[in-house]
Amino acid sequence: MTIDERKTINTGVIQNLILENRGKLSISGVLDVLSIDDQVVMVETELGLLTVKGENLRINKLSIDTSEVIVEGDISYLAYSDKENKENKTSFMSKIFK
Repeated sequence: MTIDERKTINTGVIQNLILENRGKLSISGVLDVLSIDDQVVMVETELGLLTVKGENLRINKLSIDTSEVIVEGDISYLAYSDKENKENKTSFMSKIFK
């Protein structure tokens, strides 16, 4: 799929990623947090699986009401993958509420 084809796809979903100085990432449209450690954070969003990599990563804010997550640390990598390609992993939220 070319960039022009991606631009023409209208999903009806608005999602924002705001990266400030590679140290603070605000993500809207979050459905679930799948995994967290100090080097990788995996988040299921309305537009697919978002992988954030870096060092000393931590979740500073997790709001279920506003579907927003803030990740802080030394962020070096952001990548989306399709929802269909997502592995069956136990979500972070389901582990908390067992």
